[in-house]
Amino acid sequence: MVILKRPLRLIIATFLACLPLMSFANQEVDTAKVKVEATHEVVAEGHQEGAHAEPTDLKSKIKAFIGHHVLDSHDFSLTQDNETGESWGFPLPVILWDNELHVFSSAAFHHGKETAESNGKYYAINHHDGKIYRTDASGTITENEETGFPSNVRPIDFSITKTVVSIFAAAILMFLIFSNLAKSYAKNGGIASGVGRIFEPLVVYIRDEIAIPNIGEKKYKNYMSYLLTIFFFVLFLNIFGLTPLGINATGNLTITFSLAFLTFLITNLTANKNYWGHIFWMPGVPKPMRIILAPIELLGVFIKPFSLMIRLYANIFAGHIVLMSIIGLMFIFKSWIGSSLSFGLSFLLSILEILVAFLQAYIFTMLSALYFGSAVEEHHHEEGHH
Repeated sequence: MVILKRPLRLIIATFLACLPLMSFANQEVDTAKVKVEATHEVVAEGHQEGAHAEPTDLKSKIKAFIGHHVLDSHDFSLTQDNETGESWGFPLPVILWDNELHVFSSAAFHHGKETAESNGKYYAINHHDGKIYRTDASGTITENEETGFPSNVRPIDFSITKTVVSIFAAAILMFLIFSNLAKSYAKNGGIASGVGRIFEPLVVYIRDEIAIPNIGEKKYKNYMSYLLTIFFFVLFLNIFGLTPLGINATGNLTITFSLAFLTFLITNLTANKNYWGHIFWMPGVPKPMRIILAPIELLGVFIKPFSLMIRLYANIFAGHIVLMSIIGLMFIFKSWIGSSLSFGLSFLLSILEILVAFLQAYIFTMLSALYFGSAVEEHHHEEGHH
């Protein structure tokens, strides 16, 4: 049986585009089972002092789900029954430093509804930011009236969260794929085989269209390992965010900061004297102007990685918010016309999000290569009589 390429591509694209819809429908909001009950008006008894009421109307539930989706989590919950409150998933290890080491399972929190005890100290998860705070036995989290933030002691958190699990998964997946690709080159005389053949064109593209043009043929090999790693790492995390797993790693400011900081370190630690000379004493410019331009150029050293961080974070985070909001309209309209329009729009947006996943990985890699190229570029200026 022969399967035509075009129908197969259409089926695959349709499946990928529908994955985010499955992610939304599988969890907290189910219009067929939404009930407004008095028992849902408060958080579990004794959990927080002055805690905010649980959302009871449909719009509030959708808003709460979207907020939960974009936040990190200390457990890996895939589905939840609204009637029983039971979730299907698995707990993750909680690792805290609060004058001493505390290690326990996130199952002790019972999905944030109860207080966990460790070595005589009590901890609870704040529902608004997903962070862990030290509390009393009742799990009271007191908010500062002026700032609105919790005034409880917040321990240093080294926990293995859902985002960390996705990072490990992306790293393991990359290791398996590209180690097999390297082995296939050795076995087949430089010809790729297996799953690695899918990624070989991307590797060649990054080398020929990103690394060499921006860094130069002499020094591009010094940066190829990082450029390939950062491209596929960001790409895989972006794709994970479009699956029913509900992972939002690259929409996390901490993750994008870490990636941008790596680019910042590599750029400045490998830069040559010409790079620093153009920052602090720009050639070909009158000396009085050099004094004025030096602080501006130095500020640009920090602005470049900052723009990398914000660009990736804002695009992925905003994409998740918009997509989840449009999907939520299907539950609000409660009519076949409005729901159909929302489904069609969310379907098109899902396809666009797949493009954005590749585009943001490309932009991050391309700008990193551009910064590396400017750091190692050789300049031959003759100042003459300036």
